[in-house]
Amino acid sequence: MKINLTMWGNSIKGMPRIRKEQWGPLDPVSKWLISTRAAAIVMTLISSMIAGIFAFRVGQFNFGWWLLLTFGLIMAHATNNLLNDFIDYIKGVDRGNYFRDQYGPQPLELGLMSKKGLLIYAALNGCVAFAVGLIFVHYRGGATLLLMALGAFFLLFYTYPLKHFALGELSLLIVWGPLMIGGGFYVLTGMWNWDVVLAGMPYALGVTATLIGKHLDKLDMDKAKHIRTLPVLIGEPGARYSVLAIIFFQYGIVVYLILKGFFSPVVFIIVLALLSYFKTVLPMYLKPKPPEKPAGYSDEIWPLWFVASMFVFTRRFGWLFLLGLILDTALHLVVS
Repeated sequence: MKINLTMWGNSIKGMPRIRKEQWGPLDPVSKWLISTRAAAIVMTLISSMIAGIFAFRVGQFNFGWWLLLTFGLIMAHATNNLLNDFIDYIKGVDRGNYFRDQYGPQPLELGLMSKKGLLIYAALNGCVAFAVGLIFVHYRGGATLLLMALGAFFLLFYTYPLKHFALGELSLLIVWGPLMIGGGFYVLTGMWNWDVVLAGMPYALGVTATLIGKHLDKLDMDKAKHIRTLPVLIGEPGARYSVLAIIFFQYGIVVYLILKGFFSPVVFIIVLALLSYFKTVLPMYLKPKPPEKPAGYSDEIWPLWFVASMFVFTRRFGWLFLLGLILDTALHLVVS
């Protein structure tokens, strides 16, 4: 079996289209990256890195423990994505769904896995994540068990019922902010810090806005299948403008923390992400999605529209935010 490094890279950068005849010869790593939608799991990696930077800033960073934490979070996210596909398939949400296949191959819909095989795969990933959690419960104690229980709750119940009752977006905000960043900081340092939780919210808001973009793109499908996402609940115009408001709050929180002295102005390097915002996000979100693919728009991306632009923006914002935090931490160490 030949290792396909090109496929590894493609699976991390985006969601490669793949069919059943291409699946068989792939190496196990490629199959894992594709089936778990690794391009989205990169968002979890960024949240863990943010938690690690804050731990380093207070002199409590241990690379081995951070690596284990990151591994556990990634495996938990992978488990959630697999269960998401399983539940949506058996409930009929993903059957014959052209849209779903655009942001990652649906393993069951395309016949890449059997239902039993996917459940076993999800269980293996989940057991690894659970084992890592138990290690930290034993190592850190305190509120770690509560954090682990909350994480398990959102992992198991995000797809149903939370996503079906307009709680999916809020769940994501809680998971990628207080749980991953605030909780990750706690596990690494033994301290709960509300400033750290607030400082992690700009990135968590970006992840949430990306999910709203995805739900905007499949608004009609969700309505037809009685899935009450936030866009279904508040309508397309309200959802579009809520994303623009979220981006405003992303920057507003950073400005507040700079004025408070928690951040130095160097963190505002995130302003560079606004190039992507003004070029793609703002023009797209100020008006409804076009009914047909516009001329010149990529066939590889359509029918993704709102989520495509937010995915790019959130990635750029996340990496710039990380760079800003690294520079800020370096300055903090020099001054102290």
